Amino acid sequence: MELTESAGRSQGRLRRAVCPVPRAGFAFALLCALAALLAGLGHRFGWWGYGAGFLILQWAVYGALAAGAVSLVGVALAPLGRAWGTFTWALLGLAVATATVWIPWSHLQGARALPPIHDITTDPADPPRFEAVLALRRGAPDSPVYGGPAVAALQERAYPGVRPAWFRAPEPTIFRAALATARAMGWRIVAARPAQGRIEATATTFWFGFRDDVVVRLRPTPRGIRVDLRSESRVGRGDLGTNAHRIETFLARLRARLPAAGVHS
Repeated sequence: MELTESAGRSQGRLRRAVCPVPRAGFAFALLCALAALLAGLGHRFGWWGYGAGFLILQWAVYGALAAGAVSLVGVALAPLGRAWGTFTWALLGLAVATATVWIPWSHLQGARALPPIHDITTDPADPPRFEAVLALRRGAPDSPVYGGPAVAALQERAYPGVRPAWFRAPEPTIFRAALATARAMGWRIVAARPAQGRIEATATTFWFGFRDDVVVRLRPTPRGIRVDLRSESRVGRGDLGTNAHRIETFLARLRARLPAAGVHS
């Protein structure tokens, strides 16, 4: 009887010792996840520069690694102390910590796999020029001047699907569809000039709120109205493929708006 009571007391002490570990791991992991989220949102809302945002994100990831280790210990200790009620907390902490580490890590791996370019166009030989957005780009680290054949060669290898599109429809119809597509994608329209077949806009990325500038150009050709785009970041050597994806998405949505226009590329 005494041995049973002693064993019960020991089990109780072990359970009390184990219980705080999973909860602490979850709380720390949640704090790191919030810090990682705020790292980008703080830059988006102008609370700090992107350098400070990346530094906060870096330390949030380091903290999440530690939180994941604590949660992993909680997963191992819960069965020993028969503290099954804390097992869920440990798993949640491990999941939150893993997500906080994995998302920035996957972005970093993507950046390493792509060329360090941030200016993408469907017409490298004659890229659409920025005009109306130049005032907005004043002071931006990235130049609005296209990088030439070297950038074009890197783009061709990394993004072979970035190509112009042709439409057999009246130019005003295509222009209206292009403008509606730009607005539907959430771009801020800076200039819309039907007589020039030209739209300039600014797109903002979701997390850090980086601003990229876009120009859409329409030109009549024997094959129909040719639509070219150029999308360039204001900050950063690389863009994680954002500008190429933006162009391809725009043209895909524009084709969907003009299904009977005899589209070809």
